[in-house]
Amino acid sequence: MELHQFTIHALQEKIRNGEVSALQIAESVFSRIDAVEGRIHSYIRLMKEEAMASAARADEGIQKGDIQPLTGIPIALKDIVCTRGIPTTCGSRMLHQFVPPYNATAVEKLAAAGAIFVGKANMDEFAMGSSTETSYFGPTRNPWDLERIPGGSSGGSATAVAADECIASIGSDTGGSIRQPAALCGVVGMKPTYGRVSRFGLIAFASSLDQIGPLTKDVEDCAIMMNVLAGYDPKESTSVKAEVPDYRQFVGRDIKGWKIGIPKEYFIDGIDPEVSAAVAKTIETVRQCGASIVEISLPHTKYCVAVYYIIAPAEASSNLARYDGVRYGFRAADARDLSEMYQKTRRQGFGAEVKRRIMIGTYALSAGYYDAYYGKASQVRALIRRDFDEAFARCDVVLTPTTPTPAFKIGEKTDDPLQMYLSDIFTISANLAGIPGISVPCGFSTSGLPIGVQFLAGHFEEGKLLQAASAYEKSAAVEKRRPAL
Repeated sequence: MELHQFTIHALQEKIRNGEVSALQIAESVFSRIDAVEGRIHSYIRLMKEEAMASAARADEGIQKGDIQPLTGIPIALKDIVCTRGIPTTCGSRMLHQFVPPYNATAVEKLAAAGAIFVGKANMDEFAMGSSTETSYFGPTRNPWDLERIPGGSSGGSATAVAADECIASIGSDTGGSIRQPAALCGVVGMKPTYGRVSRFGLIAFASSLDQIGPLTKDVEDCAIMMNVLAGYDPKESTSVKAEVPDYRQFVGRDIKGWKIGIPKEYFIDGIDPEVSAAVAKTIETVRQCGASIVEISLPHTKYCVAVYYIIAPAEASSNLARYDGVRYGFRAADARDLSEMYQKTRRQGFGAEVKRRIMIGTYALSAGYYDAYYGKASQVRALIRRDFDEAFARCDVVLTPTTPTPAFKIGEKTDDPLQMYLSDIFTISANLAGIPGISVPCGFSTSGLPIGVQFLAGHFEEGKLLQAASAYEKSAAVEKRRPAL
């Protein structure tokens, strides 16, 4: 195996044993990027010079015995987290030249843990998309089939891990944007509980839904990343002061005696038969692990997509109002007055999907419609959260498909926004309820496309998710394939 193919925990062991250096690992990753990036387009910006300098410093520390949890580990950053002195674009023309004066808290924590930053990963513009096709910088392609989408909006973060262009990455998840691309690219992706990981320095899409989380090659790596990312941040108003356990202690534990909830509303007509078969096999595997299967009901699931596509655009229309061409970011030229400058800047700076969501959200918040749309959606959101509270009184974790289909072809759904929105039908509910979720590979379609299964748990029970996912990963022993690039 090449160094870029290893996991975080395997490389940690090699570094501690003096078998490899941080520079050797970084060189292997950038060699891999040179070989495959032109076909995938995982990155908007590479940071090779900075990364090699960081690797050299890491090696100096290693020689002195200073080895942190991520020392020498190349990490990709979704281009929605602020990086001091490095452009942060959100995949948009609006911010294509924006250079933040500070780092996001997640970036600071990763740096303090010794991570080497490879580059800024491609994404759907302002995280609004399920396919990484709306990026101003062009689409990202699925490494398992270059004619297919990688999922979104964290498509670049997922493909970089799947194609070994980094060892792990971080993304953001507003309605499934970590878990859905993780499933479609055959990697592990976790959305933590809302408030578990600081959003300071995460450029906002929908502030009551956004959450930063890791994408990794296996469950143990996910636990390592969560140990670094989780925790209270006084700079972030929604960050929660909750005890953070050592997540690695949950990896490798069994789930004998657990109750696994299977929501009947998630097994509906329209799911690809191969996805259904893979998830059915997963259910049988967790049964063999000693867990019992309990049918549960989440009766308000049928409203999730409608509720999400009122709340998220409404919050987006408010958050994106700041991009007016006055203070920072793109500014249209040749405007005759301030009003025309606003109009031209927003017309030229935003892509079609972002404009669509701004208009939907502005309408939902407008006088005379607020109560009928945003107000009502917020009430139903409370019912969705109550459904999960009642479900977790009956089971330890919930198991569902992550996506209704394997990866679809590039361009297949761009002209049908509703079909695109339905790509996140199984992941949206976790964001609305604020609970954590994890997607784990559970097999492949007959055409060789990855399929993912999702575990959901109660608030701040990421440890349970990692325990369930780890037990399944160990017992299922899903075939370890790599994209044939």
